[in-house]
Amino acid sequence: MALDPSTSRLPYPSPAPSPPLGNGFSTMSSYTRITVLASSRAVLEGKLTAATIVISQDTGKVTSVFHSVLPASDFPPGTTYADHSPHILLPGLVDAHVHLNEPGRTEWEGFWTGTRAAAFGGVTTVIDMPLNAIPPTTTVAGLKEKVQAAQGKCWVDVGFYGGIVPGNASELRPLVQEGVRGFKGFLVDSGVPEFPAVSSTDIALAMAALADEPTTLMFHAEMIPPVADSVGDDVQWSLAPLAPIGPLNEYATFLASRPSSFETYAIAEILSLAHIAPKLPLHIVHLSAIEAIPLLREAIANGVKITAETCFHYLSLAAENVRDGDTRHKCCPPIRSKSNQDGLWEELMDEDGCIKTVVSDHSPCTPTLKLLPSNIADHTGSSHAHEDIADRDEEGKGNFFSAWGGVSSVGLGLSILWTEAHRNGRDITIEDVVKWCSRNTATQVGLEHQKGDLTVGFDGDVCVFDDETEFEVGVEEMLFRNKCSPYQGKRLRGVIKETWLGGRRVWEREGQGFGDGKPRGKLLLERRT
Repeated sequence: MALDPSTSRLPYPSPAPSPPLGNGFSTMSSYTRITVLASSRAVLEGKLTAATIVISQDTGKVTSVFHSVLPASDFPPGTTYADHSPHILLPGLVDAHVHLNEPGRTEWEGFWTGTRAAAFGGVTTVIDMPLNAIPPTTTVAGLKEKVQAAQGKCWVDVGFYGGIVPGNASELRPLVQEGVRGFKGFLVDSGVPEFPAVSSTDIALAMAALADEPTTLMFHAEMIPPVADSVGDDVQWSLAPLAPIGPLNEYATFLASRPSSFETYAIAEILSLAHIAPKLPLHIVHLSAIEAIPLLREAIANGVKITAETCFHYLSLAAENVRDGDTRHKCCPPIRSKSNQDGLWEELMDEDGCIKTVVSDHSPCTPTLKLLPSNIADHTGSSHAHEDIADRDEEGKGNFFSAWGGVSSVGLGLSILWTEAHRNGRDITIEDVVKWCSRNTATQVGLEHQKGDLTVGFDGDVCVFDDETEFEVGVEEMLFRNKCSPYQGKRLRGVIKETWLGGRRVWEREGQGFGDGKPRGKLLLERRT
């Protein structure tokens, strides 16, 4: 039923059963421009339904939502309108763990390439980690330098984390005022000298400083226990363990050097300090070891405000399948066994579980730093890798202890997750994926009032998802700077057809790609509340 235009002076009153008749809009374009996206399937407020979504091009906000597919004729002539049936309209993904590395290490990644890759994958918001840029985001001055570097380069919206390092406790509150979305610290060496690990004393100082601030304190939770079979490597760069169980190019040797006790020991240390700031939300980034889950569950039951995330690679890649020398799989904490992966899925799927979000932890580097042997690098399609092979011999190649640790996957996560959901017959819906990768990630970084859903007043960020089509990951599907990823050559299910940011299309798979070539992403610097 159409609304009589004589009963309303606003073009899209909310709520309303349907929009006004098209012929009641002869003057609407004089004061508002809209985008209308419709489909027989859309995820709205956590439910799958038919929908027509109206977005103001002036504000970028959703102005009306109708639970049916309305025809273009119900809107003014010239309205930007698309019916994407039967593809699914999703809230744009919020990837809350991405390393963009600019300024300072832009040969690894940068705002331009990293956010284009995100847009390709339906990610409309990324939160940049405080390392591996130079300078890191551990001071207000460092944040401002990063913000300056990002100007005019972001294809999607970008927020920033601050870092906690020894001696910067006095910088934390000012960073909150400047708009960082949270803070991250390492309990082991980070692999880069400008971002050293924190001690228990440093953590206590950070907790005290942030106790009453609207923020989240996050941790890379690995520590070497007092007694261990192996000393492990120093997260990224290291010598081999003192007593390796086998050749350094075998993944089993690397995995054994970073046992699950590294994670459980670190988490126990964090929990022992939680009483310092009982109201401060705590968060464990890239949880890998299922042995840590009982610790977190017990803490939550005792009133500790703590959550965890896991990553696409922990849910899709298994230690048993990593070839000798294939250092594209090296990350820390490590990719563990298939049985461990099943445990992560079980916890993620439990509504009462401690794992609330799934993120990429996109942590790229140049192929040179991955030390890929020629039998693997020859199949990556990376010119950088080929140049490295031509210039250097095979000595040291494939060494999991010398190679940089990090998995490149930004923009592939939705397809990875959807593929694994179907490959293993798990009872996972597209609503679940939206919860883990949009709604909960938005909440994690204090953006739940504007991101992670398609409802009135929220940002008009939309991912158009074809949930049936499959594709093989090639160089063309890896839009991040360095085409070096363990997903290359894998067949994935689910294709992002289009990505919309604030009611404007920024990416389409078929057609003009990135269109006019003008990035429209915003920097999210408003203070958390």
